[in-house]
Formats: sequence, C-alpha cells, structure tokens
Amino acid sequence: MNSYPVTNISPVVPAVRTMAHFFSWLFHPLFLGLYLAAYLIYLDPEYFVGMNMAEKTQSLLIYLINAVFFPLISVLLCKGLGFIDSVYLKTQKERIILYAICMIFFFWTFYVFKNKSGVPVVIAQMSLGIFIAVIIDFIANIFLKISMHATGVGGAIGLFTVLLFTTQGMVALPLAAAILIAGLTCTSRLIVSDHRMPDIVTGLLAGFTGQWIAVWFLG
Repeated sequence: MNSYPVTNISPVVPAVRTMAHFFSWLFHPLFLGLYLAAYLIYLDPEYFVGMNMAEKTQSLLIYLINAVFFPLISVLLCKGLGFIDSVYLKTQKERIILYAICMIFFFWTFYVFKNKSGVPVVIAQMSLGIFIAVIIDFIANIFLKISMHATGVGGAIGLFTVLLFTTQGMVALPLAAAILIAGLTCTSRLIVSDHRMPDIVTGLLAGFTGQWIAVWFLG
C-alpha cells in the first residue's frame, strides 16, 4: 500500500500553488460536510422552514460536534500518541485510522439525526451518505490512495443531484456551485498533493454514490 510518487510534469507558479493550498483547506472534506449541513438547515427553502432559529442552530451544533470536532480531536490525539506521523495523513496506512474514526462518528451523527424528533430526514440522509462514502473510501484505500477531498465534493454534487429530484426548491444554482467547487478542489489536489487522476475520479464516484445509496436506503 505505497503512495504514488510525486511527479511534476511542469513547474507550478507559486501563486497558483498558494491558491491550491487555500482551496484544499477551505473545502476540506470535514468542513464541506458542515457547509452542506448549514445549507440544508438555513438556506434550503423546504425542509427546515418549520423550525425556529434555536432549533436550527441546535441541529447545526449536533453536526459540528459529532462530525467535525470529534474527528479532528481524534486525529490530533492519534498524532500526540504517535499512532500517525502527520495530521496530513500522507500514506494509505495512516489513513486507515482516520477512516475507522470517521466511520464511528459519521454513523453516530446519522443515528442521532435519524432518531431525533422534528428533524427533517434530509439531514440524516446526508449524514448516512457521508458514512457510506467513507466505507467506500476505506475499502478503496486498500488499492489506491483515494482522494478524501474528491470524495467530499463528490458527495456535495450527489446531495444536490438528489435534491434536484426530491425537493420543489430551486437547486440548479447550488448544484452549479458544487460542480465549480469540485473542479477547484480536485485541481488543487492534483497540484499540491501526490494524488493522480484515478484517485480523484474514484473519490468523486465514492461521494456521489454514497448520497444516492443513502436516499435509496431511507426512501
């Protein structure tokens, strides 16, 4: 399970590399899930309209704590205890720990939303889709260093594609934004990481497929 060697076909302008790092951090897969949750809770015109601001904020905090804060703290603890060499998780072997951690917390996030009364099913559906995508990544990690960033943006495209068929709201603009973000993020990963195109494509498919499996499972 060795990582691909870094191969630079042509030199990259420093400003471009800086922007690639910026987009990689801005659209980190953990943060991207939070952005999607915030969109569903505050901006979607259909699902959360019956909830007051306090209830919406509580739902966002549930996602933030369970699906962002706990995974980040767990990775930092693993680094402090010496289980991983870097928080950037540059090797497939190190990523096994991350995937195991994320599967636990993402499933718990889905479970909480699924069983919390008054919360629209769409947020549980999205959380389940992310959980399924991580399972796909975990399996694919045996064969290649799949891009977690690509999985995240693939999930965003998958979610808005699902909403295109399941909601009466206008989803065309968010879907177009998700596609644009996917292009920026995947290009950035090709510039500043050792990922190759198969890692990117597989990640996109994993994220996209996870959301559709989730909507099929939850009906």
